[in-house]
Amino acid sequence: MNLLHLADLHLGKRVNGFDLLPDQRYILEQVLDLCTAHNVQAVALAGDIYDTALPPAAAVLLLDWFLTELAHRNIPVLAIAGNHDSAERLDYAAGLLSNQQVYLAGQFTSAPRRVILQDEFGELTFDLLPFVRPATVRHCLPDADIRDEDSAIAAALGPLPTAGERRVLIAHQMVLGGSLPTCSGSESIAADVNVGTVQAVDAARFTGYLYTALGHIHRPQQVGCPTVRYAGSPLCYSLDECGAQKSAVLVHIGANGAESELLPLRPLHAMRHLTGPLDQLTAADTVTDAEDYIWATLTDPVPRPDAMAVLRAAYPNAMKLDYAPGGALDTGSDAIQQAAQLRTMSFDELFARFFEKMHGRTLTPEETAALAQLRQEAGL
Repeated sequence: MNLLHLADLHLGKRVNGFDLLPDQRYILEQVLDLCTAHNVQAVALAGDIYDTALPPAAAVLLLDWFLTELAHRNIPVLAIAGNHDSAERLDYAAGLLSNQQVYLAGQFTSAPRRVILQDEFGELTFDLLPFVRPATVRHCLPDADIRDEDSAIAAALGPLPTAGERRVLIAHQMVLGGSLPTCSGSESIAADVNVGTVQAVDAARFTGYLYTALGHIHRPQQVGCPTVRYAGSPLCYSLDECGAQKSAVLVHIGANGAESELLPLRPLHAMRHLTGPLDQLTAADTVTDAEDYIWATLTDPVPRPDAMAVLRAAYPNAMKLDYAPGGALDTGSDAIQQAAQLRTMSFDELFARFFEKMHGRTLTPEETAALAQLRQEAGL
C-alpha cells in the first residue's frame, strides 16, 4: 500500500495577522495531485487538523472540500485529533463518515480506534490514537499504572503487534528516540516544555508497528528509526521556519516492512528572512518573488518611521520588521539565531539555563549531582 502521511495542517492558521487559508487550499491541491501521481491508496492525517478548537467556518469548509475530493478518488482517510483540535467536534458525524472511508478518532475512550484496510498483501490494520494526556488515560483506564506520558501511551496502546501482524500507528505526541527532535514552528515551545518536564514518549513504545505516523513537530524527521517519523507541517507557520523545505511523506508498506520518502511541497508564498539596509532590500533590481511572506531585519544605523510602508511597497506580504544596526543580529530577540543556539546545547546546559531563569541563581554542586542521578534513572 502507498500511504501518504500528513500532519499539522493547522487549517485556519493566521501568522502575523495574515490569513493562510488561500495558501492552505493551494497546498492541499498539490497533495491531491501527489495522490494521483503516486497511486496513493490511503491518507493519514496525524493531528492538528485545525489550528484552534473553534476553527473559523472557512477552515471547516476547506476540510470538507479536501475530504470530499479524496472520497471522489476512493482514497480512505485516517485522521486523529491533535492538541490544537477539539476532540469532541472532530468526532462529529464520525460514524456516517466512515461509510465514505473517512475514519476519524477524536476522543480517546479506552483504546485506539482500529481500522482495517485491504491491500495486495491482505489486511493492513491502522491504530488511530488521538492526542492524549496522562489524566485522560487514567480516567479511561483506572487500573493502569500511569506515572507519566510515556507510561500513559503504553497503557493507551495496549498490546503491541506480534510477529506477522501488519499494523500501522497514527499518533500525535512528543516522541523521543535517543535525542531531542528538531523543533520549530508553533509547537517548538510546547515541545521544549514537554522535554523539560520529562513529558515525552520513548519511540521504543512503537516496536512492532510497520510504520508510526506522527504529528506535533513541524519539521519532518525520523525518531529513533526510519519507521517512526514526523511528517512535519505542510507550510511554514512561524517566522523561525523561514526557508524550510516542506513535504509530505510517501510510505510504501509491503508484506513485512515499510519504506518512506519525502515528496516536496511548493508553497503559494514562500516565507523568507531578509537582512540588509532598507534601500537595498527594496531596490527594484534586488526585489524577487515580491508576493512572498517577508521578515526583514534592517541594518540601517537609524530606524525609519516609514520603514514598514516602504517595505510593503516592494513586498506587499511583509510580515515583520526588526533592526540589527551594523548587521549584527540580536540573538536575544532573533528567533532563528536563538533556535539554532538552543539546538547546539546539551541537556545539562538547557536545564541549567532554565533553572537560572526560574530561580535567579545557578545550580549548586549537590543539585547538579541530583540532576545527574535523575537523568540516569529516567534513561535520558
